[in-house]
Order: sequence, then structure tokens, then C-alpha cells
Amino acid sequence: MADSGVEGLTYFETRFGTCAIAWTPRGVAGVQLPEDSDDSTRARMQSRFPGVPELAPTPQVQEAVGAIVATLAGDAVDLAAVPVDLGGTPAFHRGVYEALRATPRGTTVTYGELAARAGSPGAARAVGTALRKNPLAVLVPCHRVVAAGGKPGGFSAGGGLVTKLRMLAMEGVRLGAAPAGVDGEDFEFDVATALRHLAQADPELGRLIDAAGPFTMRLGTTPSIFVALARAITYQQLSGKAAEAIYARLCALFDRPEFGPTAEGIMRMTDEQLRGAGVSRPKVLSLRDLAEHQLCGEVPTLEQARRMENEELVESLSRVRGIGRWTVEMLLMFRLGRPDVLPVTDLGIQKGFARAFRVEGPSPALIAERGERWRPYRTVASWYLWRAAEMKPGVEI
Repeated sequence: MADSGVEGLTYFETRFGTCAIAWTPRGVAGVQLPEDSDDSTRARMQSRFPGVPELAPTPQVQEAVGAIVATLAGDAVDLAAVPVDLGGTPAFHRGVYEALRATPRGTTVTYGELAARAGSPGAARAVGTALRKNPLAVLVPCHRVVAAGGKPGGFSAGGGLVTKLRMLAMEGVRLGAAPAGVDGEDFEFDVATALRHLAQADPELGRLIDAAGPFTMRLGTTPSIFVALARAITYQQLSGKAAEAIYARLCALFDRPEFGPTAEGIMRMTDEQLRGAGVSRPKVLSLRDLAEHQLCGEVPTLEQARRMENEELVESLSRVRGIGRWTVEMLLMFRLGRPDVLPVTDLGIQKGFARAFRVEGPSPALIAERGERWRPYRTVASWYLWRAAEMKPGVEI
């Protein structure tokens, strides 16, 4: 155990990217949100907790990790129940942190109000100092502290103000436009604006929108790009139930199945173990190639992927065996919430296009050409084309 009393730390994947947690026997002593890269996150933790070994989390710490992962995925979790260790923290700072932990999810508090709750009215500036030194990001929810007048204020944790707005948006607090995939409708754009644009740009598509009804697309969550791709490989060319069962058996091979497969684990396993879970031989080869790319640092983190252009991500991930443009387009749409993706080779898109626009056997080129009208909301248009493909015969569009 280090002199600080911190006995271990570990890293874990969240929707936001790689996070870290450190603990003492009394509770969580430190949480680190993602930095610009996994290496910088590790460097930050090593500077915060020098000499502390990386260990498997205790059951209590594992519960805390699960709570943080769920929170960053948008779930309502009582983080105040997670035991923390604020030993060595100045008394004023501890009072601020405890008052802030009592601030309910989905609400905000100003610096001045928080100072009063901590028993020091008028100490708003000192509250700002305490928040900049917050050792327990998420567990002490400093993203809920805003400036007077409802302005966002600052945020010193990894990701800066963008992360703050994303976390607030997941709790239903809108201080302005939230980044992709985290607002009340899961996207960075206003759906009503997108629908108006599409109907005006293409009246025939507008009729489909009217016939299909509200846009209800939602994003799925994933702890990492690696896990999302491993799942995509497993699901390829299988019905939903069969794919779900095989993927569950694959995850069960790992120590922490709730977090999905790991690259290290896949490389350690034999072909027989993977095949025993129901993974086909070609998919075993694809999973191993994906794992090799991950271990070589060639699979981006979630935060890195969010900063990459669509085509850049397609080009990067298509180098993995079994991953093509369509798979990356699904990732862009349903995991990263990109608003302007049109998967022209998708059979459902082609079927929906044929029905909506009364064209027999439309080519990808024809779909792409018409899709130029739909920019920058081609993801929304794609969703409606899928709805067209699902409509019963006789339904008028």
C-alpha cells in the first residue's frame, strides 16, 4: 500500500472513453475522466497516485465502476451511495463535495448557492477552487455547478466544457446544444429542424415522413469502439436472437462479461474456446485481427473516434478483417450518433428507397445522388427509408 493509503487503481471503459479509479480500504479515493488519449489518462493517474499498483478491483470498487459506467451511459444511478474516501481533503473542500453529492440528478446549483449549502455564504470563488481540485469526477458531480444566469461555467475534468454539457444533457438539463449522442433525443441536432429540412428539400421524402410518423431512433451504448466492433463481427449474417446468444456466450468467456470481450483475452484464448461459444471459423480470424489492431493501438478510443471525420473512421476501421464500410456506417449512426450518414449498399435502404420513390432496383449511385438533397441529415432520411421497407403492402406513401 502506498503512503497515501491508496492501495490500488484500475482502468475501465465507458461511453466517454477510458476512465480510471483508485481506492483505499474506506472507499473510492480518485476518479479520472478520459484525457485526449489512453496514454495521457494513464499518465495523469500515475502523476496523481505515484507508485500505486494497477490491481483488479475489489467487489466494492467493481460496484463503483459499474455505477460510473451506467451513469456515463445515461442511466439514473444513485452515486451518493458509493463510498468515498476524502481523507486528507481540506475541511472546506470536503464540505463542498458533500453538499454537491447531495445535489439531485437533473438539477443544477450555482457556485454561490453551493457555497451557502456548504456553510460558507459568499465563498463562491473558493467553491470554484475546490471544484478544480475535485478528486472524484462523476462521484462528486461538479458538472452540475453552473455560473449565475444559467451559463455553463467552467469544467476542469477531462473533456472540458464539452464533457460537462454532455453529462448535463444526459440528465435532462439543457444549457445549450449538447454534443452528439447525449441529448434528450440522442443527437446533437434538433429533430424538428431536420424533418423540416428534409421535407422541404425532398417533398416525396416528406410524404414518407408523414406516413411513417415520429423519428424515434435512439443510440446504443458501448464501452469502447473495440467492443462495438467485436459485437458487430459476431452479429454478421445471423438473425438477432442467434447472434445475441452467441455474443452472450462469447462474453461469458471473460472475467468481466458485462464489459464485453477484451483484446488480450481474445489473443489468449484458443480457437476451440472461441468456436465453442458458437463463433464461426472466419469470425474467429476476424476477432483475432481486431484484437491485434487494438493491441497495436490502431483501434481508436471512443473519444478519438468522436473527433474523426466519417470517411477517416471508415478508412481506419476497414483495415480490420471482416469490417467493411457498412459496419462502420452502422457504428457511426447507432453508436456515435453522426447525423449525416447514408449507407447506400444496405439492402433495407435500397428496398425502402424503391418503395418510397417507386424505382425498381435502385443502385447505390442513384441513392447517393438523391441523398445529396438530404444533407446534413442523411441519417434521419436513412431511418425513414428503413421504415418504408418495413411498411405493410398497401400502406400509402
